[in-house]
Amino acid sequence: MDYEDVIVKKPWGHEYLCYRNEMLAIWFLHIKKDQRTSLHCHPNKHTGFVVLQGVAELSFLRGTMRLKGLEKVHIFRSRFHSTRALSDDGAFILEIETPEDKHDLVRLEDAYGRQGKSYEGKESQSPKCDDCLWIGEPGEEGSYSVFKGCSIRHFRPESTEGMLNFLEQDFFVVMRGGIQAHVDAQILWPGDVIDGVSLRRLAKGFELIPDTTLLHIKGEL
Repeated sequence: MDYEDVIVKKPWGHEYLCYRNEMLAIWFLHIKKDQRTSLHCHPNKHTGFVVLQGVAELSFLRGTMRLKGLEKVHIFRSRFHSTRALSDDGAFILEIETPEDKHDLVRLEDAYGRQGKSYEGKESQSPKCDDCLWIGEPGEEGSYSVFKGCSIRHFRPESTEGMLNFLEQDFFVVMRGGIQAHVDAQILWPGDVIDGVSLRRLAKGFELIPDTTLLHIKGEL
């Protein structure tokens, strides 16, 4: 199913697709205050979260953690997790899934009675509105946006030298390519989320894969 032109309504808020390529997809989620996603896992894909605005609490089978904008987390395949919004306006989140598959979903518990059920169908869809985020390819329309208090830029670094000045508050999603120690040892992959300091250290020591593109997310001053 092609989700490119729809908003998917959820009992906790809504979500919609804002980018896809052959390796990954990025979704925008708005979770309303005190609402939560199901306790679920993805058996075949990895997930990355970047909180753009608000505060979210992630719960696992054991333990919880809080994320605020701009903070990130990786959730590896098959790890059960649930996300609850704590802030008054809810939590605004970018979710990166690698590979794209909305039906790679197993629900264990759900406050809205959806445990054991699959992803929402067409009855939960409505057309996208004009203010929905869409991330374009580098140099194309939509490659730069200001959204939910953040600047979001999709760009193609020319070399590792251009990646040495980023700070801890800079966040990046690898969209294509990545960084490798040598041709058989890739260490940063599409779908990975990394802060600017970590990216800078890797760029100093290793090679940029040709045609790499990155999504740069930074809070607006």
